Amino acid sequence: LVSDWSSDVCSSDLVLAIGLALVSLLPAHPGEFDIAWRMLICGLGFGFFNTPNNRAIIVSAPARRSGGASGMQASARLVGQTIGAALVALVFGLAPVDGTTVTTICAAAIALAAAGVSLSRMMER
Repeated sequence: LVSDWSSDVCSSDLVLAIGLALVSLLPAHPGEFDIAWRMLICGLGFGFFNTPNNRAIIVSAPARRSGGASGMQASARLVGQTIGAALVALVFGLAPVDGTTVTTICAAAIALAAAGVSLSRMMER
């Protein structure tokens, strides 16, 4: 219920992008609390996005095809995780010193672009 309401109020992708940007701004020697509150923002953004998105995908399929829709959703998620891990490894290879910062900045930029797409869809309603 909360995630359905929050997706109507603000873009969860934007919350995720802000969280990732804050993670990229971590100091050189962060404390546990510094990491935890930033990761909490990322988790809220992802969680508020994931639930309504999954529901929309499954509900949009006919009832007799919901198993296939669920399988395609799981496959797409796994492909995305695999490509993401490969890209992180690539960035770590190209920027061994600042790889962590570069990857979180790239992730924040991608999430911000996704938020823009989501917001443009909201404006059409």
